Amino acid sequence: MNISIDARGINLYNGTGIGTYTENLVKELLDIDKKNNYLLFWTGKNYENYKRDNCKIVFTSKKHGVFYENYYFPNFLKNNDIDIHHIPQNGIGFSDTYVTNCIVTIHDLIPYVLPETTGRGYLEKFLRLMPSIIDKSKGILTVSEYSKKDILKFFNHIPEDKVFVTPLAANSNFKPLDKASCKNFIREKYNFNKPYILYIGGFSSRKNAKDLILSFDKISKDLKEPHVLLLAGSIKDEGKKLVELTKDLSSKDNIIFTGFVEDDLLPTLYNGAEAFIYPSIYEGFGLPPLEAMSCKTPVITSNITSIPEVTGDAAILINPFNKFELEEALINLLNNDSLKLDLANKGYERSLQFSWKNTAMKTLEAYEKFYKS
Repeated sequence: MNISIDARGINLYNGTGIGTYTENLVKELLDIDKKNNYLLFWTGKNYENYKRDNCKIVFTSKKHGVFYENYYFPNFLKNNDIDIHHIPQNGIGFSDTYVTNCIVTIHDLIPYVLPETTGRGYLEKFLRLMPSIIDKSKGILTVSEYSKKDILKFFNHIPEDKVFVTPLAANSNFKPLDKASCKNFIREKYNFNKPYILYIGGFSSRKNAKDLILSFDKISKDLKEPHVLLLAGSIKDEGKKLVELTKDLSSKDNIIFTGFVEDDLLPTLYNGAEAFIYPSIYEGFGLPPLEAMSCKTPVITSNITSIPEVTGDAAILINPFNKFELEEALINLLNNDSLKLDLANKGYERSLQFSWKNTAMKTLEAYEKFYKS
């Protein structure tokens, strides 16, 4: 097969889930597949790592995206005998002018399920374009069985075998490190001297960080040892509201917002934590709990949407709409060292079932299936 991939997201969406997905998928595909030919549409730097005998890189501008997507890409693919073109970023960039078979990755349908949690511009664009993307693509990749279920629910006219599940993975830098060193480093960096529990994942209302803060405030007095709640991530509109909320809480001195955290620091944050808490109410996959488990950190997370597919029975699963369950889970875990150790080990073993190589192998299976159909 001659396969092309819109790899612009590696740089355009660097640091986001889509950027991470595209980067790891492309690297692994090029490592495992020497039989097929690849063409990468690229923008920006850092392309040297993708050079292969069976891979050609076509450079584009960061500007004029509509021109490339509606005219340049379709004509280039047609004139270069491309069999399959893959658009990884929720199909955004798909055009009616394509005559080449296109495969799209739809990571989730959050704009359909929880429209109030997405920005207005993105919401309007997603809702306007998605029906055509779903109908006119040759095949759809998605990241979990739950996301597949959502796609088939909202677009129930398409056949089930048009949607192919390719689970994600944690990057290789998420691994067990020396716990004591990580704890000391984080305590010094953020100026506290207690054990800490960690939240990472943004502050959109669907992430449910508000209930985590309120639950922590309520149970802090019931812990055998005082803890800090560390909330990592950029403080934007929703985050600023949570910072204001915290100022009136009795445990305000033990709630710390880190602000933006560099990717290189994340494994240290996970490793130093007593537990990772992720009470999200909707995830297409749920990568942060897997990253925590990969670092041998025990996890409390939600029992709904795709998250149980990731964690299995290797985490404490709670109903994110029931604050009592979250409070009880926090007390039980933080006051029980043997339970923490057991969950850390079970979570790590579970995490080994996921790899970007496996994601690439399943993606290649999908390419072959859709090419032959």
